[in-house]
Amino acid sequence: MKKWRLIEEETIDSAWNMAVDDALLYIFKDNDLPILRIYQWPQALSFGRFSNPFKTIDLSLAEKYRISCVRRITGGGILIHGGDISYSLILPSSFAKEHGVKGGYRYLCRFLIHLYEKMGLKAAFATEVNIPQTRSEACLAGHEAYDIVIGGKKIGGNAQRHIRSAMLQHGSIPLLYDRELFEPLFLKTSGFGSSTSLKELGKSESFETVKNMVKESFCETFDANFMENGLTPCELKTARDLYEKKYRQNRWNLEGRE
Repeated sequence: MKKWRLIEEETIDSAWNMAVDDALLYIFKDNDLPILRIYQWPQALSFGRFSNPFKTIDLSLAEKYRISCVRRITGGGILIHGGDISYSLILPSSFAKEHGVKGGYRYLCRFLIHLYEKMGLKAAFATEVNIPQTRSEACLAGHEAYDIVIGGKKIGGNAQRHIRSAMLQHGSIPLLYDRELFEPLFLKTSGFGSSTSLKELGKSESFETVKNMVKESFCETFDANFMENGLTPCELKTARDLYEKKYRQNRWNLEGRE
């Protein structure tokens, strides 16, 4: 897959971010160009599809701090946003059939390894450096086999969703963590655990600089050529419907009910 559709968006809000992912995944047809989407977040928390935020997060404190909360359609734990670059990939179902779940993670996350190495950081998959797998409702406090680590610490996170016609993988490249803001929100566990960010690794490049490096690393890893455009009218309408009827609703974000 050398030709990719590139969609870039500025910060809007957390509900819109997830509504667009949802719309792009379910509208995607098998012969469509695969999609790379790059976007920003406000200060926010995103919950995995089956996460229970009531057990992990002080939601009243999140509201007081004006930190928005949204549930993803992918699995995994609770992830913090606001100092990260996020990406989403939409690919045909044939990719998942060819590579499998773990193989697909390793294949697609290669561009992240390339990005960090381009920045002078030695990155590897957790399995390659014998980091044990651990489970936690806080995404940054646990490790999965396909996580990327630098200096023994997890950097960012990635998650997938598979449907009959397509698959989604999205993830984050943390520029920094506002630990003073987010740590008090976690009730029983550190939300950060053994995790790190680019700033903590001595890299203080701007969002635009890192975003351009993400695109360069993606092209160099996959020999990709981009066709840049925005959302189609159909995608935009579907995303707006999902935004209002699903991602702005507590029954989805807090309870996981559509």
